[in-house]
Amino acid sequence: MAGNYPVLQGAEPFYFEGNSVGILVSHGFTGSTQSMRPLGEAYAAAGYTVCGPRLKGHGTHYEDMEQSTYQDWIASVEEGFQWLKQRCDTIFVTGLSMGGTLTLYMAEKYPEIRGIVLINAAIEISAMEPVLQLEGTRFLDAIGSDIKKPGVTELAYEKTPVQSIKEILPFMKAVKEDLSKVSCPALIFVSDEDHVVPPDNSQTIYDHISSETKEIQYMKESYHVATLDNDQQMIIDQTLEFIKRNT
Repeated sequence: MAGNYPVLQGAEPFYFEGNSVGILVSHGFTGSTQSMRPLGEAYAAAGYTVCGPRLKGHGTHYEDMEQSTYQDWIASVEEGFQWLKQRCDTIFVTGLSMGGTLTLYMAEKYPEIRGIVLINAAIEISAMEPVLQLEGTRFLDAIGSDIKKPGVTELAYEKTPVQSIKEILPFMKAVKEDLSKVSCPALIFVSDEDHVVPPDNSQTIYDHISSETKEIQYMKESYHVATLDNDQQMIIDQTLEFIKRNT
């Protein structure tokens, strides 16, 4: 039965109370907060208030995810945003993969967001499109743990619900269509080699957002889950610099 699965150890949401600058941190599709926790802890150690919500249907069992919609995932992130708004004057948002899609969505909807940091953000994955035609298949192979660094594993589902792919596709499309609404400063990280999200997604985002301040950082030593990969420290350092410059 969906809905009765416990939260996996390491997939719990995280909250750190710090100063009046808040950072909302979003994990990706089929993943969990485990992929973003090292970043969250580093930002908290630098004094910031940090919220890493667990997206609905994630971090439990893939049957839970099958029951959740992209509106549920938006709601999970908006809940974290409200938590930060009660405590902070200034809010930044950062996300990995679909967490990047959610970050873009938030920047499109909430112009008060001070800046965004995208890590291998997804707005178009053509390899997923044929799934829309699938009938009678509930689950596909996993997409998690695309990591170059040996011995590192992402806490992600071992199967991908077909229904969830049917949710993320229209969500990415809607976010892509509204990219021009993003006007806040943006720092975009992209891996040269990514086996989940085509790296050209990041260039498309860069080209279509309206932000005057925007930059792309290329990651040569990481695959898709760069937050757990060889470029983790670079992401942390450059994000902290970016936040300092924009507060």
